[in-house]
Amino acid sequence: MRRKSFSARTLDANAMKSFAHPLRLRLYDLLDEHGPSTATRLAGLVGQNTGATSYHLRELARHGMIEIAEGMGRGKEKYWRVTPGGFSYGEPSEADPEAAGAVEYLLDDLVRQRGEELSRWREESPTAPEEWVAASVFGRRSLRLTVAETARMRDEVFAVLERYRAVSDGRPPEAPEDLGRVIVHFDVLPVGAGRPAPDDDD
Repeated sequence: MRRKSFSARTLDANAMKSFAHPLRLRLYDLLDEHGPSTATRLAGLVGQNTGATSYHLRELARHGMIEIAEGMGRGKEKYWRVTPGGFSYGEPSEADPEAAGAVEYLLDDLVRQRGEELSRWREESPTAPEEWVAASVFGRRSLRLTVAETARMRDEVFAVLERYRAVSDGRPPEAPEDLGRVIVHFDVLPVGAGRPAPDDDD
């Protein structure tokens, strides 16, 4: 059963296999966090030479994950940025174990990244501006829902996230003074749904 996509692009098997690379994930994260940058600057941040960094950036661009930031740079200098609209992972074919392995790698990295982001905010929040602390939240709910109710809730929450992503992607160059990079974690986890049914005889 295919998962529903809530992003502008769904990565195909080749894109997922290409993205499941530690350096490419790091470059993408740096562009996402810091905004447009050049291969030279990124090379310094990741400890690689510019040639290698440029190659990996072109691979990300080949699959539509990043793009050239038009209007930035001088001469042949290129600035890269994350492609607006976001992306989701496709469903790999059972006949393509390499793609299935790439998805596992990417999902494990996503879990790692979320843990790091939560820990980072826990460390930063005591010294963060008061208005940002007031606007933030740590949230968790445990609900008893049917499959249909769960899917409906998921869709409603994603509709709100998509509305604000459109605001973010359409932001004009003259950004508000209080503009910040805001991370939203949203997971729907039917815990225990994958376990075998208990044996009534036990």
